[in-house]
Amino acid sequence: MNARTFWARLTARRPAYAFTILITLAVGILIGTVVSYGVRGQESGKSSSADATPLQVPSPRQMSNTFTTIAKQLEPSVVNINTETTIKNPHRRIGPPGGGGGGEDDQNPFQDFFDRFFGGQGQGGQGGQRGQGPDMFGGPDIRERSLGSGVLVDPKGYIVTNRHVVEKADRIRVKLKDDPPGVTHDAKVIGTDQETDLAVIKIDAPRPLPTAKLGNSDSMSPGDWVLAIGSPFGLQETVTAGIVSATGRNIVPARQFQNFIQTDAAINPGNSGGPLVNMSGEVIGINTAILTETNAYAGVGFALPSNTVIHVYNDLIGPEHRVTRGSIGVEFNAQAIPAIARVYGVNTGVTISNVVPNGPAAKAGVQVGDTITSVDGKPVKTGDELVADIAGRKPGTKVDLGVVRNGKKVDIPVTIADRQKLFGARLGEEEEGGGPPQPTQSKLGVTVQDITKDMQDRLGLNNTNGVVVTDVKPGSFADDTGLNRGDVILEVNKQKVNNEDDFNRIVSGLKSGQDVVFLVRPRGAGAQGGTIFMGGTLP
Repeated sequence: MNARTFWARLTARRPAYAFTILITLAVGILIGTVVSYGVRGQESGKSSSADATPLQVPSPRQMSNTFTTIAKQLEPSVVNINTETTIKNPHRRIGPPGGGGGGEDDQNPFQDFFDRFFGGQGQGGQGGQRGQGPDMFGGPDIRERSLGSGVLVDPKGYIVTNRHVVEKADRIRVKLKDDPPGVTHDAKVIGTDQETDLAVIKIDAPRPLPTAKLGNSDSMSPGDWVLAIGSPFGLQETVTAGIVSATGRNIVPARQFQNFIQTDAAINPGNSGGPLVNMSGEVIGINTAILTETNAYAGVGFALPSNTVIHVYNDLIGPEHRVTRGSIGVEFNAQAIPAIARVYGVNTGVTISNVVPNGPAAKAGVQVGDTITSVDGKPVKTGDELVADIAGRKPGTKVDLGVVRNGKKVDIPVTIADRQKLFGARLGEEEEGGGPPQPTQSKLGVTVQDITKDMQDRLGLNNTNGVVVTDVKPGSFADDTGLNRGDVILEVNKQKVNNEDDFNRIVSGLKSGQDVVFLVRPRGAGAQGGTIFMGGTLP
């Protein structure tokens, strides 16, 4: 029986079987075709590679090597810093379980500046990690670890870094570039300076260590190339390049000694305390902060200038291990307000908004509203210039202040005091104003009331005249000048304000286009606290 006869009988008797066989044959043919094609393709590929030329590794070629040379020169002097801090568990219960003990987190609502920029120690911003260990009550303590960088500046093992890298650390360990894996050196703190966020630490050097050379930061200008070296996220010996974006950046107005170099060289958590280097291989800054909303590089970094670092370092390695700065006990507005100059009749200089009681300036006769125009005959144009001059002088020395008072020039000799002793003990926690306000609305958009006895007690304003701001209308003149609820207005345009009647009388005489300057004691400053000017031109 031939194949055709077999197929005819099969389809007639069992058509389902015939269909199955047909599909199976078709699939087999298809697979065979694919396999055959694949084999043919492989065979074709093998035969067609005969004319391919093998690739060769080229000989090394010298590229532009400025960055490479600087990095190799500086890397041995840049160290990795690892700290451990043990924090007692704030949630632990003292007493029997279920007894209702325990408490809430004792958190500070005013988060530190460097927590914002670097995430704080152990929060991940410096490559932080957390572990736990038992405390005396059976609850776990929190052990925080953080990473940062530092720069060797003395072959005996002295290192410059940021204060916030080593602050409150129970243990500080330093890893050198050539240390084998797992080898670190315990470090001790020599001194720290809160106002510049700098610290000096020291390790026992097993040998004379390689050091970095510090340059003059005043020579840097926007557009100059710089390198940042450090341990971002714990990655040691990381080098990034950029330029100087700006100089003299004051990113924290309350800290007068932090005028930063801004750079776009990539700086990330862990770079803190590492060097910013110029094209001569000199350290011209210590990387301190980044401006970011993601806790990572966003193109804006800040380094403390090397000239500031040198002065602070020399004080911290001295016998007292602290920075001594001079002060005459005066305060002024951080930002210049043109209206102040016009109201007080001066074109240049620093107009004093507060004189510290019993301080050097007060004893010498300096008054609120005086404008300091020179120190020992040297012209002073800005508050930064005045602070830099006075702070650099030793306590006990004398200076002659050139002062303009009511349009007349006078010379006032003043003996400089220790800034820390003069301002260190000042109190003044923020308090909310007490009692329901009795509003006196003015055309300036501010509501004020007399200082009651209850306010004096709550706000520490004993024997203080003036009026308390109880409300500020959004978008008003008062709002634009910076007045806030709880501020105490002492003067308006050099006229004393003892109560609401005085305030209303003075304000009623103000006209559109007129300059208005308030002398204000900010909320929380207390009776012995500082005063500032606020002002502008009335619309």
